[in-house]
Amino acid sequence: MSQIRVNNLSFYYEGSFDYIFENVSFSIDTNWKLGFIGRNGKGKTTFLNLLLGKYSYEGVIDAHTAFDYFPYQITEDQMLLSAAEFIEDLKPLCETWRVIRELSDLEESAEILYRPYNTLSPGERTKILLAVLFSGENDFLLIDEPTNHLDQTARDCVKTYLASKKGFLLVSHDRDLLDACIDHVLVLNRRTIEVQSGNFSSWWENKQKKDQFAITENEKHRREI
Repeated sequence: MSQIRVNNLSFYYEGSFDYIFENVSFSIDTNWKLGFIGRNGKGKTTFLNLLLGKYSYEGVIDAHTAFDYFPYQITEDQMLLSAAEFIEDLKPLCETWRVIRELSDLEESAEILYRPYNTLSPGERTKILLAVLFSGENDFLLIDEPTNHLDQTARDCVKTYLASKKGFLLVSHDRDLLDACIDHVLVLNRRTIEVQSGNFSSWWENKQKKDQFAITENEKHRREI
């Protein structure tokens, strides 16, 4: 268990006059099950890429942990192979027996590791990539929309699986998934990020109360004016 500390983080894309983040500071625990929620657009993916070291930024991201990201990018050549032939390319030192163990937790047979990847269903592909992701130790995992393109049975399986895990940051528009899997939320505001305990529903309830309070206060001030 360790902390990821973000201090005075500022970032904007070259050629843009608008900051994506401006003087953002917060800390999170690598043992938490975090949901990343907030406005649509490039903010959430941008922050994941900052954690992965893909962009330069102002400020400090202090993390004594390695990061890994879902979904892995599968090449055209790999699509023609079985996953067993390239999983170590996705995650160095990945051990097949660990992947098989995770597949069992995902209610999936190890047999899918040995079929051509391009013959697998979206659910089978997702389960393999999640199994590879969670086959390591001590990584903090960045999980981006794991239930996209899945049928309800596969979504339920992924939901149950992630609910049993910890040490991840989950980006998803699936509110049911977030409610089932997370114990903290990372909230993306216009230029800031804040941390709250609870799941999606508790955050949403608090947000609605704050929004209603702001509306009431604005109306009161309008009448006074």
